[in-house]
Amino acid sequence: MKNLNYGIIGNCRSAALVSETGAIDWLCLPQFNSSSVFASLLDEQKGGSFKIIPEHLKKITQSYIPRTNILKTRFECEDGTFEVQDFMPRYKNPDNGGYYIPPDVVRYFKWIEGQPELRISYEPKLEYAKHETASFMEQGCFTNVEQGCYIKSNTKAGPYDSLYLYSSFDYNDILESNVLVLTQDEFCLLSYNQKLLPQDTRRSKLKLERTKVYWLNWAERTTAYKVYNEEIIRSALTLKMLSFDKSGAILAALTTSLPETIGEERNWDYRFCWIRDASMVVKIMTSLGHYRMAKKYLSFILDILPDKDEKMQIMYGINGEKKLKEIELSHLSGYENSTPVRIGNAAYKQKQNDIYGILLDVIYQQLEIYDISLEYSEELWTIVRNIIKVVENNWKKPDRGIWEIRNENKHFTFSKVLCWTAVDRAVKIAKLLQRDIYTEKWTKLRDKIHRDIHKHAWSEKKQAFTQAYGSEDLDASVLLMESYGFINATDQKYVNTVLAIQQDLEQDGLMFRYKNKDDFGIPQSAFTICSFWLTNALFKIGRKEEAIQKFHQLMSYSNHLGLFSEDLDFKTKRMLGNFPQAYSHLALIETAINVSESQLSEEELLMDYIHEKKGLY
Repeated sequence: MKNLNYGIIGNCRSAALVSETGAIDWLCLPQFNSSSVFASLLDEQKGGSFKIIPEHLKKITQSYIPRTNILKTRFECEDGTFEVQDFMPRYKNPDNGGYYIPPDVVRYFKWIEGQPELRISYEPKLEYAKHETASFMEQGCFTNVEQGCYIKSNTKAGPYDSLYLYSSFDYNDILESNVLVLTQDEFCLLSYNQKLLPQDTRRSKLKLERTKVYWLNWAERTTAYKVYNEEIIRSALTLKMLSFDKSGAILAALTTSLPETIGEERNWDYRFCWIRDASMVVKIMTSLGHYRMAKKYLSFILDILPDKDEKMQIMYGINGEKKLKEIELSHLSGYENSTPVRIGNAAYKQKQNDIYGILLDVIYQQLEIYDISLEYSEELWTIVRNIIKVVENNWKKPDRGIWEIRNENKHFTFSKVLCWTAVDRAVKIAKLLQRDIYTEKWTKLRDKIHRDIHKHAWSEKKQAFTQAYGSEDLDASVLLMESYGFINATDQKYVNTVLAIQQDLEQDGLMFRYKNKDDFGIPQSAFTICSFWLTNALFKIGRKEEAIQKFHQLMSYSNHLGLFSEDLDFKTKRMLGNFPQAYSHLALIETAINVSESQLSEEELLMDYIHEKKGLY
């Protein structure tokens, strides 16, 4: 049984997954949504990987350089010790004031002691390994023969693609996986592009130090809290890596087709920008002081909605693509033989009414921070008015809901609450901008939706707000009613709802999204964000000790680097689903902030956490 014991390295153009043994098992170049270069994550035989194999290994440990996205894998061997520091370059470009973010991965081999022997297994498989990839040494154009060489890999059939590997190791030894002896610092640089300047160890070291400075500065700008600060920063650093610098889009996750349950077919491509997920990320990152991320995301929204009659989709490609055709890669065996492997996502066609409220919540947050000084305030005001027209015409209609039910429309409670949220935030924005004529009209609509939800979503039998109008099924998303201001945490209806959802959907300390059968049967794994939602809700209704205990327990289910996927197995607590998952990390941050800002003393929280960690690890 495998677990997702991977670290993520990235530079806001693409990212890679590095296993706990130092193998790159997932990488798409030149950007997040490109075809894969390494995909052994989805097929160990065919997918391709970049492995480092010590000859006399005793112990491997892995950690991030604190407050950076530079991953260290330390190999302690009988014949010596070395580290591989993996990163994708990202730092200020002094020439144009922007950022240097090439489609490159640098593997810096830091010699520590002895003469450790190792092999490099370098097996790129381009274009999702559909066809054969050939790798061979090629001479470049530099006058220095040694610096002018590289390993080129290219496809032998199908769409043409190529890749370049530069290294201070002997290229024939890399290609033949011969034994290498490490006696000094060395490097490997993987690039989608052929390099115009000679590459050497000194240059790789310089890139390492510049990238380290960038991430340290970024982390330093993150709002500090009295407890859980390192957990918050690690999650924030991860969310930053899931942002696409070119457009401002934010990915739901780095991967495609990691199964929610082993052997089932709930395998989806998450390398896209969901309006809901991205807006939630932006709101939490703004609360941490990262305003640039929010501005770039709002710019992305303006780019995809240029016209007043433009219909908003639930999701887009990271470059703003609107058609995300879903196809299956039948030649790949899937993660632990869980098929199908999918690229693209047909959910882009769905109607989900909750996206409007979540987006307007973010727009209100930004306008409140910047007042009307935000450079595109007028464009945002136009979007606000257009969204309310859509909500006014659609809030009474059923949709597919937050969980993207593929074969059935329902009057989902969460969707209704977020329609209310959309109008509520629009009212607040109108007041902020002194547009009284809209305030009066929209207030009436907001109150009408509020009454409708109380009338139709409440179940006397369950004594709770249910998943959908007329249903007795419960749903974890309803826990967010309080977070969006629809209901007070002290309202007995909300308290009852939280307790009813916990009783019905909690199993082995984790949460189902829902239990009722959907188009793929009954869900079999716990959705990580839902467990954080329950923790938050329990905390808010006054069950603080229970909530904090659950929070500490939940954090112990992360991998060795503090990273979370989409799902957790109820029994084994192994991570499942796409990874790392933006949803899970934004919920961790929100919960940590709520607990940290509580009335409990710093000493109480720290001692509880230390005690829990000692007992759990």
